[in-house]
Amino acid sequence: MALGTQAFRFIITGAISAVVDLGLLSLLQLFFGLPVPVARGISFIAGTTTAYMINRRWTFKAESSTRRFLAVVALYAATFTVNVGLQTLCSALFTGWGWAESIAMVGAFVIAQGVGTTINFIVQRTVIFRVK
Repeated sequence: MALGTQAFRFIITGAISAVVDLGLLSLLQLFFGLPVPVARGISFIAGTTTAYMINRRWTFKAESSTRRFLAVVALYAATFTVNVGLQTLCSALFTGWGWAESIAMVGAFVIAQGVGTTINFIVQRTVIFRVK
């Protein structure tokens, strides 16, 4: 499948997975009163599982595999750490430059999310779901 098609499908899958993640997070916190770390852990797992299932079947058209699933979970955990680190660094840098806090937050989010998404796509396309 062409790179552009896979990238487009990957972005759509990411949006769907984000809705699952945020929706479940909101539900668990607002309606069930779970603490943030517990709710976030559950929603992250649900979002990651959704991303794996759709990307495996639709984006990369790969066979099911426990090894692949665990690789995706490890990758998402690693890029989550990169994302949080970049968000923190860029936010501090931008506010240090005198940017309004809301602008700094959005700018940091865009950079962190862009880097994380790019890493996820490249690793999944070239390593986890690589076509031999």
